[in-house]
Amino acid sequence: MIDNVDDGDTATTGSNNSMIWKNKGAVGIVSAGGVGDTDEIIKQKRPVYMDYLKKGRRIRPGRSELESFNEPVVIGGVYIRTGDVIVADGDGVIVVLREKALEVAGTAREEKNIDMEALKKLYQELGIPLDFTVEQQ
Repeated sequence: MIDNVDDGDTATTGSNNSMIWKNKGAVGIVSAGGVGDTDEIIKQKRPVYMDYLKKGRRIRPGRSELESFNEPVVIGGVYIRTGDVIVADGDGVIVVLREKALEVAGTAREEKNIDMEALKKLYQELGIPLDFTVEQQ
């Protein structure tokens, strides 16, 4: 989670950072501001989420400083604390409060199962072979 909304159109991070952070255990990048090298980061199989209106044009080496670590940040107007659960896909990013994570996970699983059963039925009615999107539950 990077709170870099004030960096303008300059990318605060890139593919090198992505690999360094992967080596330290990070599983993806969520940025309030610009990210560069997005094609490379995607090829590295690192999930990256940002405001695409602020896609970074380049990185300014040596001009970024680590201000804090494991401290709350605000990204997209959402207050995020260490331990909150981040769920992201191509449709967007959500933050689940750590105190609500188990409850939300259970409800999400139930909703997914209902959706997958309905989708599987539609596949069968339309004569479409089942694929991985409906076979995995």
